[in-house]
Amino acid sequence: MDHQRVRTGRDSETLASAYLQEHGLEILERNVRCPLGEVDLVARDGGTYVFVEIRSHRSARWGMAEESISGTKKKRVVRVALWYLKCRGLMGVPVRFDVVAVQWYGEHARIRWIPGAFDAQGLG
Repeated sequence: MDHQRVRTGRDSETLASAYLQEHGLEILERNVRCPLGEVDLVARDGGTYVFVEIRSHRSARWGMAEESISGTKKKRVVRVALWYLKCRGLMGVPVRFDVVAVQWYGEHARIRWIPGAFDAQGLG
């Protein structure tokens, strides 16, 4: 991965995290990794645990950032979420899967938060 993509990803995660905090979510962890994959953010919205996939694009010619999440990626996020909950004794708590799309226009970004962008039905 080239330096620009790494920087864009890191900047997008920072913006998304701040945006979600401004909207009342408590950020619990960033970049949760396990043998099954990775989740960009784990947050809490009241009593609901929220697993957040952050997508970013620097050019709209490739489509909108949120359109780039494949079924395979959703399945990985769900599996990591189940692993996370099981390891922490949190099975049975309410869970939501959100997407934060960050579309960059030069140095400015447009953030789109999609609560409940997908669910675990058929993905786990």
